Amino acid sequence: MASKVLSPFVYWAQSNADLTLRVDLKDVKDPDVAIEEDEIEFSCVGVGSQGRQKYEFLLEFYLPVDKDSAMCTVYDREILIKIKKKDEDWWPRLLYEHKKLPWLKIDFDRIKNESESEEEKEKPADFSYEELLKNKYPDAYEQLQREELGFISTNYKSLYLFCYNLFMFCGFLYAFVLMSKKYFQEEEEFLPKAYATVGDIYKFLHLLMFLEVLHPMFGYTKGSIFEAAIQVTGRNIWILALIGGEERMQSKPVVFYLFMTYAVIELVRYPYYMLRVYDMDIGLITWLRYTLWVPLYPLGFICEGVIALRDIPYFEETEKFSISLPNEWNFAFYFPNVIRFYLLFGFFPMLYTQMWHMYNLRCKKLGIKKHKSNKKKED
Repeated sequence: MASKVLSPFVYWAQSNADLTLRVDLKDVKDPDVAIEEDEIEFSCVGVGSQGRQKYEFLLEFYLPVDKDSAMCTVYDREILIKIKKKDEDWWPRLLYEHKKLPWLKIDFDRIKNESESEEEKEKPADFSYEELLKNKYPDAYEQLQREELGFISTNYKSLYLFCYNLFMFCGFLYAFVLMSKKYFQEEEEFLPKAYATVGDIYKFLHLLMFLEVLHPMFGYTKGSIFEAAIQVTGRNIWILALIGGEERMQSKPVVFYLFMTYAVIELVRYPYYMLRVYDMDIGLITWLRYTLWVPLYPLGFICEGVIALRDIPYFEETEKFSISLPNEWNFAFYFPNVIRFYLLFGFFPMLYTQMWHMYNLRCKKLGIKKHKSNKKKED
């Protein structure tokens, strides 16, 4: 069952150089504050809107901050956190994602700019932040408008992400159940039929994965566009080219094992993302998300390597995806050599990079926090 998280009222303000967060809690001692360049995590026991409870929040900053400059001061009726921005510039909003949190509010009394007078600080209660940007900081307002071009509202965006992850989960679940059923019915005889059974499903699902490259590009999710593009493109090269492009490879048992590995990975990944859309966390799913990769990623890489190695003589024979001279472009491309280059120079570095990346994520999510003046936070 997902645990309910109580968040305190947080009032934020900025200048060109600093951020100020005012946490509206009373009788707080030793708040647990972890600040990184891109986010802040806060947790403590105090008296807030729900009485004496444990309150916590996580905020991902619009741009990086100087975490070493952070100062946290505890008063009787509030906690004041001041952080310097890495680049002195006015932010169009506090959060990386364009969303409204009911407990996060603008602290107009503290908003200041070098050109702002005392009279301009006073704003009516219903004054919107977009209005403030438009009237006083037109450049920041134009930047916000450019970012919102092509964006959908926060509620619709969350609904879209939830439905996308649900659809992908159902697709991989269907493929996994279908392959499992066929395998238990036919046993070893089914292995050469795996691609014929679910090949089209895997093609469609993996082409749909290119949306995961667009999600961080448009700000729907936080992550590296480059990493998403590499992962999705790599998967599609194996599904569409190395397997789909060579009929003799489609009947190899290794295709079944690769498909099953992909399915198990995604049957955990997509439910985890579905929950994260609404900031929910189920311990078992989180643990599986950051643990199952330990055996599955090497297994998947081995299957991909076997497929690439066995494809070399096939593509040498057919010259598919290769371009020979002479031609009107005066350009040559030999696909088997690209496969050889990957196996010799790219296979182990890619495996190491992916495993190291997942290991770091696992340490952040499941590891023990280190208590410092500005603690390192787990993602």
